[in-house]
Amino acid sequence: MTAPPEIHVLADHDPGVISSAFEGAGISKPVSRFQKYFAEQLAGTRNCFIAELESVFAAYLTVNWRPTYPPFAQARIPEIQDLNVLPAFRRRGIANLLLDRAEKEIATRSDAAGISVGLHPGYNQAQRLYAKRGYIPDGRGVTYRDEFVTEGMQVTLDDDLLLHLTKQLERISCARK
Repeated sequence: MTAPPEIHVLADHDPGVISSAFEGAGISKPVSRFQKYFAEQLAGTRNCFIAELESVFAAYLTVNWRPTYPPFAQARIPEIQDLNVLPAFRRRGIANLLLDRAEKEIATRSDAAGISVGLHPGYNQAQRLYAKRGYIPDGRGVTYRDEFVTEGMQVTLDDDLLLHLTKQLERISCARK
């Protein structure tokens, strides 16, 4: 029986480890991305949560406290972004544990969490996961490269075509963290 995954915030030594782990799985995630996340975490604009299974990196996600999607920004809804689980660690509940941690952190500052998901088939599992967790479309349609898609508009079905979702959270006081 394996121990449950451990979740911690991104530390200064993590960027290289994470980048190398994805490279080993044939997925390009440059170390500079995680260095940027670490700098944003130090600045208080983002949190990055890391999941490790038996001290081996397995997954991460970030909470962007200042999202650029206008409806989230205007309503001050923090956005969960960039949830990634290494292929060897999928289907073990790690994504749910990371989402639990992110939602708990968000609930100390907001009564809602936002998340955006791609519409191409590579996001099928994420779409189902978010729906099962209670995320619903924000009712504003989809965006492509940060622009709202209008009826009749032609766009490419790629990672930039997004549906934005929200979930109501029970706000918790800092004392109950």
